[in-house]
Amino acid sequence: MSQKHLLVIGYVWPEPKSSAAGARMMQLLEFFIAEGYAVTFATTAAKTDFMADLSSFGIASEKIELNNKSFDAFISKISPEIVIFDRFMMEEQFGWRVAEVCPEALRILDTEDLHFLRKARQKATKTGKDLSLSALFTEVAKREIASIYRCDLSLIISEAEMDLLQHTFGVPQQLLLYLPFMLKQISEEKKADLHQFQERQDFVSIGNFLHEPNRDAVVRLKTEIWPLIRNKLKEAKIHIFGAYIPQQILEFHNDKEGFIVHGRATSAKTEIKKARVLLAPIRFGAGIKGKFTDAMQVGTPTVTTSVGAESMAGELPWNGFISDDPSKFANAAVSLHENEIIWQEAQEKGFRILNEKFSEEQHRSRFKEKLQELKARLQQHRNSNFTGLMLQHHSLSSTKYLSKYIEAKNRSRP
Repeated sequence: MSQKHLLVIGYVWPEPKSSAAGARMMQLLEFFIAEGYAVTFATTAAKTDFMADLSSFGIASEKIELNNKSFDAFISKISPEIVIFDRFMMEEQFGWRVAEVCPEALRILDTEDLHFLRKARQKATKTGKDLSLSALFTEVAKREIASIYRCDLSLIISEAEMDLLQHTFGVPQQLLLYLPFMLKQISEEKKADLHQFQERQDFVSIGNFLHEPNRDAVVRLKTEIWPLIRNKLKEAKIHIFGAYIPQQILEFHNDKEGFIVHGRATSAKTEIKKARVLLAPIRFGAGIKGKFTDAMQVGTPTVTTSVGAESMAGELPWNGFISDDPSKFANAAVSLHENEIIWQEAQEKGFRILNEKFSEEQHRSRFKEKLQELKARLQQHRNSNFTGLMLQHHSLSSTKYLSKYIEAKNRSRP
């Protein structure tokens, strides 16, 4: 029997040390490798210095082009059983080609987070308005949800986003699978090794600065929250780490204020583990936040906002404090930093969240069952999604011919 093949069409090359999206992609790739798939990762993006070494995992890499029929020959040759689109923009560009050349391939969309939700929240925050229902009904929402309908399954990383898609936009449940980060359990022995209150000091904040919510959070720390903390803890420091730090954030560095901007961390978990408390005053965004699961894995309590903590803990208590008010946020940070009992209770809550909400074993099992179910009744599944069939038809009729027009123009250029 020939080996099963997975094709991932990536938005960018995965950088697991730079972003939660990169780490999430590696979790998916590792799942399919464990399931016996030959894996190919293809993207239009340029390679970076910080991309994962996919070949070390036995993953083949392929550079592909937009609006070029060479993709058709490429995908026909490997004939994948499953194709994953990394974010809806990749499905828009290549979904029709996959459907035409490999109609039997299972098409999966990995949303990472709902782009339309993040953008709507960002706009509302910047304009000082509450997020209204009508503000969600944007062009990006129409594009992203159309992509969800065209695919056989969409992986949704957040329970809040599952609820939004089903109950606000009416997306059928059978098209969606809640699949958060898939992480290893924290053993009792590991927990004991992380009870290090006295060995730790200061605060940390970390994030990929290509992601606007992270940049905004550090600006808020610098201008609103850190002065309040520093007023109570005169010698405290906060260490700012992150990939692709812009000049604006670099200029925040101030030794006298204890505001230390380091740049990219060699290991996010190593730096988070040194600190007593992680701070993330996130005002907008979507999905779930890898910085918090990193912190939980190394036993560092956190203070964040309601948006930051969204869909991370469910009904479980947070591993620290949640506040949208700068003054209360600062007081909570000081309390965690200074009180060992409160700190250790918060740490234990983080271990519980990890083990109950992000179990690798549990979520891999659910994902495997869903794939088996879809493969067994793929045509029936597609027929029950007539909206998706219509959108696929129109996508083939419009995107296909626009792409062919661009391809023809490119060929005719001298």
